[in-house]
Amino acid sequence: MSDNMHHQWLLLAACFWVIFMFMVASKFITLTFKDPDGYGAKQEPLILTAVTKVEEVHMPEEKHWPEEFQPTGKAFSGNLIRQPLVHMERLELLRNVCRDTALRDLSHTAVSKFVLDRIFVCDKHKILFCQTPKVGNTQWKKVLIVLNGAFSSIEEIPENIVHDHEKNGLPRLSSFSDSEIKKRLNLYFKFFIVRDPFERLISAFKDKFVHNPRFEPWYRHEIAPGIIRKYRKNRTETKGLQFEDFVRYLGDPNHRWLDVQFGDHIIHWVTYVELCAPCEITYSVIGHHETLEDDAPYILKAAGIDHLVSYPTIPPGITVYNKTKVERYFSGISKRDIRRLYARFEGDFKLFGYREPDFLLN
Repeated sequence: MSDNMHHQWLLLAACFWVIFMFMVASKFITLTFKDPDGYGAKQEPLILTAVTKVEEVHMPEEKHWPEEFQPTGKAFSGNLIRQPLVHMERLELLRNVCRDTALRDLSHTAVSKFVLDRIFVCDKHKILFCQTPKVGNTQWKKVLIVLNGAFSSIEEIPENIVHDHEKNGLPRLSSFSDSEIKKRLNLYFKFFIVRDPFERLISAFKDKFVHNPRFEPWYRHEIAPGIIRKYRKNRTETKGLQFEDFVRYLGDPNHRWLDVQFGDHIIHWVTYVELCAPCEITYSVIGHHETLEDDAPYILKAAGIDHLVSYPTIPPGITVYNKTKVERYFSGISKRDIRRLYARFEGDFKLFGYREPDFLLN
């Protein structure tokens, strides 16, 4: 009996010893492999990048730059995990679509002078903003004008100054030397804004050909007649440019010969890919017009300028996607013409997560 008791006590002691050693080992492992963030140890950041091979502006590895070219802004903190999930998902989607070889012709473009002309520079705060017209860009330009010091507040900026690039104090990236362009593309905070591609085209059509401002007469008197001559089916029709004419022009695979004649005025309706080269340039943030109320403050904070300037007040409902309006504008357009238009803008739909319109699926 005593021998049995003795063996049981030995067995129990052995169990306690094993448990004790396991606890010690666990504590050692925890202390050894604890999250390095808490101790200032170096941690490899999660980088979501959409850069593939750059065709005209190559971006070599940068190592040591003068102080004026050092990165700035919270987006360069080295830990993109802290970004809200939606912004990580947008960058990841962009990266994945950029890698899709089936969409390469619709998602890639050269970083040409046309692209560099679209990118505005704020050297003081190390920011690059790619202009995508008809997506609320005027307000972002006002933000940069204030940051560059041309005016002390957004309210002071005259409307006729915003788009006057001789007076608004916003240099374009194309105005710099090749080496300076590369440095800024590598190290500055970079962003642009998108919206549903078809709704943007409607906005461009209304602004330039329906409500055409008096200070931009060339849209109605030069560009519209050129589109009508080539794309209007009923030549006896005397109305001004119709949305159907506009869609037929944009969806024509041979649209470029007219684009050349129209010059830089085409920026209001060409694709985001053609404007900003999102698969060639690593953008820090991609804002969406539909969620601008959340995205604008986030962009200011990520760029490290939220304490210096605020995005202008957004009128209620102005950024909401208007499905009814889009369907109404396309209701009189043939399925053939809509499909051709979508074929051209498919890259924009896929890169930025916009759904193919329901009326195209029916």
